[in-house]
Amino acid sequence: MATMAGHGLRELADGAYAWLAPRGTWGWSNAGLIADGEESLLVDTLYDLALTDEMLRAMRRAEPRAGTIDTLVNTHANGDHCHGNELVAGARIIASSASAAEMNELPPQAMAAIMEMAGTMGKVGEYFLHCFGQFKFTGITHTPPNSTFDGHLDLRVGDKPVHLIEVGPAHTRGDVLVHSPRDRTVFTGDILFIEGTPIMWQGPVANWIKACRLIEAMDVEHIVPGHGPVTDKKGVAGVRQYLEYVRDQARSRFDAGMDAFEAARDIELREYSAWSDPERIAVNVDSLYREFKGDAATTDVFELFSRMAELAGFGGSGRPGANGS
Repeated sequence: MATMAGHGLRELADGAYAWLAPRGTWGWSNAGLIADGEESLLVDTLYDLALTDEMLRAMRRAEPRAGTIDTLVNTHANGDHCHGNELVAGARIIASSASAAEMNELPPQAMAAIMEMAGTMGKVGEYFLHCFGQFKFTGITHTPPNSTFDGHLDLRVGDKPVHLIEVGPAHTRGDVLVHSPRDRTVFTGDILFIEGTPIMWQGPVANWIKACRLIEAMDVEHIVPGHGPVTDKKGVAGVRQYLEYVRDQARSRFDAGMDAFEAARDIELREYSAWSDPERIAVNVDSLYREFKGDAATTDVFELFSRMAELAGFGGSGRPGANGS
């Protein structure tokens, strides 16, 4: 599994930090801290309690203002960005209304149950264990947001203005950017996967492309993705171009009458094949086909993981394919 240089806590500006996971693949997410005066704001928690505790300890060692987290912002509903919320349960926990609703659909207990059954689930269970087997989902208390917003929310952390900008539905239903203009920093959640393949659970793709263009237009120096290393405007453009390329390739195959999985297998990923988890093309094409059809019904998540497992080489040989993850 490819590792990421410079993982751990990284200071970006005075009172602004990124927590970078050791790798950028499934479940290994980034987070952030903004501090000023006597106040602190945490951007996302991690996939389990041990990882979140390690991060919080590092933040408290580096930044006295992080001793008590006043505010937590969850950028979206995926568990690798919110399962650790209980460790800052005394904070104001903010998410978009759409994300808050979505978080209740796959709480940690449900993920623990899936992982317990994974050994009996054939290739898809094998793939689940490959993706998520290193995380501990038992013993986590689901701790949802206690404050929600729609559209925009302006906050202050000490004297620093912080802007929450809802750009979903895109990756999920309620994705949020966290912009700290004084620090010239934006935390993007999973609007950005750097050196890894984006996965579009929700769409529409136009919203995601628009979110990338919004980041590209910001006066920022530090761009912290949901997964992968800190990036720049070139990295943002790379994600946008992947989405545009897959959209156009999927559209031509949709118009030719191919089904979604046939199209996913047929699309040549070119330079994007070097990104981790290229098998996510199966989910991306499925979401695009749903969008092209104007169909609100989503494909069963186990079916989508089965398609990714097949593309990644699971089942049969029992060995993962050459996806670098």
